[in-house]
Amino acid sequence: MSGSRKPKSFALKIIISLAALAAMFALAMLLGAKDVSLRELWLILANQGGDNDKIAMLREIRYPREVAAVLVGAALAVAGAIMQGLTRNPLADPGLLGLTAGANASLALAIAVLPEMNYVGIMLVCFIGAALGMFLVIGIGSVRKGGMSPFRIVLAGSAVSAFLYAVSDGISLLSKTSKDVTMWTSGGLIGTTWGQVQAMSPVIVVAILVAMTMSKSLTILSLNEEAAVGLGIRKAYVKTVLYIMIILLAGASVALVGNMAFIGMMIPHIVRALFGTDYRAVIPMSAIWGATFMLMADTLGRTLYAPFETPVVAIMAILGLPFFLFVVRKGVKTL
Repeated sequence: MSGSRKPKSFALKIIISLAALAAMFALAMLLGAKDVSLRELWLILANQGGDNDKIAMLREIRYPREVAAVLVGAALAVAGAIMQGLTRNPLADPGLLGLTAGANASLALAIAVLPEMNYVGIMLVCFIGAALGMFLVIGIGSVRKGGMSPFRIVLAGSAVSAFLYAVSDGISLLSKTSKDVTMWTSGGLIGTTWGQVQAMSPVIVVAILVAMTMSKSLTILSLNEEAAVGLGIRKAYVKTVLYIMIILLAGASVALVGNMAFIGMMIPHIVRALFGTDYRAVIPMSAIWGATFMLMADTLGRTLYAPFETPVVAIMAILGLPFFLFVVRKGVKTL
């Protein structure tokens, strides 16, 4: 009986979470420098009212921006959840452990060398940079005897991130492309186009789906790697695939919004507190609530001082830094 109630309970939680995401998406579409009525929102979503200039403008500016917020929020939250599970480090986050800094540095190099590169090329470059940043952090963090402790990984991530950001700044200054690089990496959704969303969405959706298919193995690995091997889980294969998913999720996000820290650390913690530690629940719930949180942050950024805009990266920092300090103060323990 209890076994039959669990799936029903989880299904109800999924429905409630999706309803919250839908409500936040509608609110994000309705509010802004130009408020939208419910009728106008319906015309935008239904792709009608083409002769209305306001609706056409919002469909091409606000609509892709909020869809991108959903994708980026889901991607960063799932990437953070996977990283925390693989490293058993509660402070793991793509923005704190070198991935976004690596993508940022490779992006600066690409803009300096190939300024006419298209968006797909930018994404590929970001994937390579994210992989470089992650491998540098993992390599430095595990070089000493005893392996990767949480504090050692965070320190390695901070050092590597500082180095890669310095490389990025140096490249952009020497090549006189600082303005172009800043436009890409300022941490915002301003100017997002449907072309960018179409290029990014397949990568993020596929990566999240692959992570979901491996969530059971990730749960066991996050508890005890020796037990996982004893249960027949191919540890090296699972880790390799999941690290690739992290690179894809973080790289795609940086290609669109630039540097974005904290969301990948915060959301998995909140999800585990509300829905348990089984990654079969953590990954889909992280995707849903990461998307919801990103929509909320973007809406706050657009409405706090409208018509002026507060960068969403600043909103994330204000919300995320106290959470980070709370996790550190609470005590860094392996997950």
